Amino acid sequence: MPSVLGLLEAREKKVREEVARLREEAERVQAALGEAERALQRLADARVTVAEVLAEPPCAVVEPVGNAVAGAVVPRRAEGMTASVLPADYQRIMSVLESAAGREGMRCQQLAAALGLQAVPAKVEGLRSKAKRLVERGWALQTRPGVFTPLGTPAG
Repeated sequence: MPSVLGLLEAREKKVREEVARLREEAERVQAALGEAERALQRLADARVTVAEVLAEPPCAVVEPVGNAVAGAVVPRRAEGMTASVLPADYQRIMSVLESAAGREGMRCQQLAAALGLQAVPAKVEGLRSKAKRLVERGWALQTRPGVFTPLGTPAG
């Protein structure tokens, strides 16, 4: 017949092994729980961010033109839009056109001078292209061939 101490030692060994196995399992579950909690937090943060964005008043959405080339995108003017949505070069052109001198209409050579650019053909033609793009997108008017004014200025 086995001794009581021997039986207790065998039982103790078995329980120690079970404790070790349960600790390993607990560590694995704890790691999985931590990962699941981080994923949950990321989803909650994303939901809050989306809710904040959707709660903001809508702003002008710039949609690329079908045949646009790489570079600055000039959005079509919509009600309530200001020149601040335009790329910087176009904002500068609009500010000159909206000045007292520009309201009377400006040729591209005058526009180049007002912007502090040399009135060389390359610069003038670049400005002409940008001014025509502003006309196409509803930001400016071409009152006569080669003469540009801001939108809303009567043609003269």
